[in-house]
This record gives sequence, structure tokens and C-alpha cells, in this order.
Amino acid sequence: MKIKPNEISALIKAQIKEYEHELQLDDVGTVMSVGDGIALIYGLDKAMLGELILFPHDVYGMVQNLEPDNVGAVLLGNDKLIKEGDTVKRTGRVLEVPVGDELIGRVVNAIGLPIDGLGEIKTTKTRPIERIAPGVMKREPVNQPLQTGIIAIDSMIPIGRGQRELIIGDRQTGKTAIAIDTIINQKEENVLCIYVAIGQKQSSVANIVERLKDAGALSYTTIVSATASELAPLQMVAPFAGAAMAEEWLEQGKDVLIVYDDLSKHAVAYRTLSLLLRRSPGREAYPGDIFYLHSRLLERACKLNKDNGGGSITALPIIETQAGDRSAYIPTNVISITDGQIFLQADLFNAGQRPAIDSGQSVSRVGGKAQIQAMRKVAGSLKIDLANYRELQSFAQFGSDLDASTRKTLEHGQILMEVLKQPQYKPYEVEQQVYYLFVTQNDYLVNLALNEIHEKLLEGYNNLKVSNAGLVKELKKTKTLSDKNIEALHKHCKDFYK
Repeated sequence: MKIKPNEISALIKAQIKEYEHELQLDDVGTVMSVGDGIALIYGLDKAMLGELILFPHDVYGMVQNLEPDNVGAVLLGNDKLIKEGDTVKRTGRVLEVPVGDELIGRVVNAIGLPIDGLGEIKTTKTRPIERIAPGVMKREPVNQPLQTGIIAIDSMIPIGRGQRELIIGDRQTGKTAIAIDTIINQKEENVLCIYVAIGQKQSSVANIVERLKDAGALSYTTIVSATASELAPLQMVAPFAGAAMAEEWLEQGKDVLIVYDDLSKHAVAYRTLSLLLRRSPGREAYPGDIFYLHSRLLERACKLNKDNGGGSITALPIIETQAGDRSAYIPTNVISITDGQIFLQADLFNAGQRPAIDSGQSVSRVGGKAQIQAMRKVAGSLKIDLANYRELQSFAQFGSDLDASTRKTLEHGQILMEVLKQPQYKPYEVEQQVYYLFVTQNDYLVNLALNEIHEKLLEGYNNLKVSNAGLVKELKKTKTLSDKNIEALHKHCKDFYK
């Protein structure tokens, strides 16, 4: 049988065509539809979940859905530049962000690119945004306090390094203010800070940058911003990018504080993205894996043991409630993931109690173990005193004849509430907090009018720093109140507040 040359060439051509077709399906795809930051792609048979893919005009996307006949991807750039029929290529890499000390003092977007106009960030290292959290054997119990500088928190709801403490409350009740005060208070504490702004106005983020700059806190803080005007995929990625930056310092044995402001908007961004990708909606239209999304993010906050460097990541996630409804889907999810919560109440805020912390509903499940001895000594009965005051306060409105002990409890409660008021962006050092609570709990303020209390306390503290500098220095160094120091404090108070 004679083989004709044209048959052989036709066969070879067919095989080459078939081979090219396979190659194209594996590594190259075609955009079927695009819109709202979502692209459906035909091809990319070997694409991996979370893989970066490259669209024309250098727009990147991230694979989120692996369907039998298409791949769903979210766009991390301008979707107006992408059209139907465009060619998409695999990169073989997952989404990574730049990390390292070069990011300190900078404002970056969700993928780590600078947006503060201070030039490029010359960093040589990158990390994937997703990572499995350190295992139990690498961790140790929380044993070191993270001082917020807010007297109501450090005394009643203490936070330890490596803890996840939720800040929860309605809109405009001072949630961000607590987080910013805590960042400002880390100036002398050797803690690096990351503030992740999700779904906020650009003007709000600019204000926060200015506040931190004015307080000298930008020198140890990185801001990751995914504002409301940006695409939902970038808002979804932002907190994970912040966590990756924090982990770089964690592995160097450093302490990091990361604020996620806020995870309610993060959940909404993820819901938007999931519905556009045609994933099945669940409760309140959120996708079924919304709990997993937040748990794998917050689980990365931890305190490592000495063998693994001894570093820590402390997370302060923020959740916004609607009309104080803490039983909604996202609030209950995040409450169950975190190690305690600080509840802010609109009624207290409107009544002039700032910060508007509801001490009865707020709790810290692990930070008490890290609280300093001096604070434990002066703040031990604080929560009970406030609970008694609130209980009697409602009865006192109806009756004018009160017995002496009820009147004393009410007066003491009023003084306590006044002492716990604190101006914004003015965190107190821990020795000052111990002094204020010592004076209050030992009834040295009973003869003062409520509007004189703060002025007199500050005068008294400044007087103590001059007249008994050794006591303040010892308290700062040892963080304990010895019997000798308690005697010295009583003597000072009797002289000053007589």
C-alpha cells in the first residue's frame, strides 16, 4: 500500500491543530461575559481556585468558581477595559501582596500598591493573601496585655496580645474611635499596627490618616484601604492582604495589632460577589461559606510560643449592627469566632457617655489573664458597682425617698460613670488609669461636683508625679501595687482631696 505525501501532511496538520486546541484549553481562555467586576471564561481547564489570571490591558483577576463548562473570576482592576471574546492567560500564581518594613507609614490599596502619592514601595518580598493559621502546638496562652489607653476597656474588658476582640455597635457610636485610640496608644508599646478600611468613604480614610499623622502614630502604622467606590472583589481581598502583611512581622517575633473596619461591609462585598457568581444564597442572601470566610481570617490572629519566635497578632474586628440587633446573622457569626466583645450603645452615646461602652454586655474571655496586677487590684469590683448603679438608677427615677446605702450606691455610680468618660484621641497611660480608679474606688471624690472631677483628677496625678515620682516610676516598671505604695497613695489622696 502506497502512502501519499499529501495524506501524511494532512494528518500531521490535524494532530498539530488538536494539540494546539488542548494547549489553548489548558492555559488560555476566552471571556464569555463580563460585568460588575465578574468575568465568565471558557477554557482554562487547569485553573486553580484562587489563582491569578491575566486579562488584556494588564488587568488581573482571581479564579473563584470552577464550573464544568466555565471558570468564574473576579476582576482586580477596571472591568470597563475587558470585553467579550478577550483572551485570558493563566499565571500559575495565587494572589500575593508585598510585605516588609517598607510598608510602615504607607497607605496602600487591597493588593498592596501605594495610593498615598509618596512613590513606589521598594519591597523585595511578597506573601500569598491566604494562609492556614498556625496550629495549636505553635501557640501559647495570651499572657501579655495590649493597653488600649481607654480606661473603661483596660479596667473591665482587658485585651491581651494575640486576642481577637470584637467592637460592635450601631452606626456612629464610636467604634472606629476606639480602634484609632488603641493604635495611638501603641507609640511606646513596641507594637506595629495595620488599619484595614473596608467599604468606607475616601474622606473618612483621609481623616484617619491625618489623625494618625498628627498623633505621631503613622510611623508604626500601615493603612490598607478598599473604599466604597472600589470593586467588591477588592473590598473582599483587603482584610486578607492586611493579615498577610501582619504575618510577615509575626514570624519575625514582633507584636502586631490589626483593625478590620468593618467586617459587616466585608460580608456585604462577599455577598455581592457570590450572587454575581451565581452561588446559592443562604440566610439573609449571604452565601453558605460566609462563616468560613471570617473564621479563617480571624483564626490567623494568635500568640506564638517562644520556639516559634513569640510574636503575636491581635485582631480588633468591627461589626455594625442595625438598631442594636446583635442576633442578626453576621454579628452572631463574628461573636462566636472572637474571644470577647465590646458593645457600644447608642443610648449611652446620645446621653454623653463617651466611649459609650455597655459594661454589662461587654466581655473579654481571655484578656483578664494578661491584665496587670495593679489594674486588677483597683478595678476588681468595677463591673459589679456599675451593675448595681444601673439597677438602682431605674428605681430611683420613681421614688424620692431613698435610704442612705441606696443614695451612696447611686452617688458612687455617677462618679464612676464620670471617671470612665474620656476625650477622643487622648489615651491614658496605664499608671494614670490605676491612679484614677484608686482615687474613685476609695471615695476620695465624693465631695466634688461631677463637672470638677476630671480636672481635679488630672491635677492630682500631676501632683503625684512631682511629689512622689518614685512611686509612679515603680508602678510603670513593675505594673504592681505593693502595700507600701497603697499606703503612699492613701497619704497623697488624704492631703490632696481633703
